[in-house]
Amino acid sequence: MALTADRLDRFSRHIILPEVGGAGQVALGAAHIVIVGLGGIGSPALQYLAAAGIGRLTLIDDDVVDASNLQRQTIYTAADTDQPKGERALAWLDRFDPEIAAHVIARRIDTANAPGLLSGADLVLDGTDNFATRLAVSDACVATETPLLSAAVGRFQGQVGAFAGHLPDQPCYRCYVGDAFDADDCDTCAEDGMLGAMAGWVGSFAAMQAIRLVLDGKAAFGNAQFGQLHLLDGMKPAMRSFTITKDPACKGCAAS
Repeated sequence: MALTADRLDRFSRHIILPEVGGAGQVALGAAHIVIVGLGGIGSPALQYLAAAGIGRLTLIDDDVVDASNLQRQTIYTAADTDQPKGERALAWLDRFDPEIAAHVIARRIDTANAPGLLSGADLVLDGTDNFATRLAVSDACVATETPLLSAAVGRFQGQVGAFAGHLPDQPCYRCYVGDAFDADDCDTCAEDGMLGAMAGWVGSFAAMQAIRLVLDGKAAFGNAQFGQLHLLDGMKPAMRSFTITKDPACKGCAAS
């Protein structure tokens, strides 16, 4: 795929980076990423993935914009309140770069529909806010052999990790959290609070990791970093990373 003159100009700051280059930019333009959740993580992640020139985006969210979202969900405005998030995200994307192929799925993702909704993607970026959905997404990614980038944030802490549980030597997200959280029972930012800029840090870092994963094997910046979990601490501030191992008894990926 050749880049047009307009696209060459738009992404020139990427292309002059030896670690990305023209080949890397072409790879970004050919990629299909599914973003699950268009909230505090999904909003900035969408902005930076679109800015990076990801060629195809599928956006999954069944929620509507609430006034309390505006403190951290950066693609929405006061005029968007009470409107479907997917619809408003698509409108933002069309204004920002109409050449990106985008599709919205205004459905709540669950164990039954997740494999069908995620199949065919090069990467799934999950920014949802409950363990039941995250595990449904993880299990579906294993079933469809799709890499998963999972991101979460709360108060002043965040985490971003890449998983490929369909590969024999790699863990899935369930290997990390186990089975105790299959129920929709985790705390929410409405209960615990959330620093808006913290969500932005996690979302933009998730976008950078998604770009790194897409470019794996295609440009020097590429590095899937499967099994690596990065913890972001906004109070210090600092970041630390550790490796997750595959659980041989994991019900999500043990057979892989």
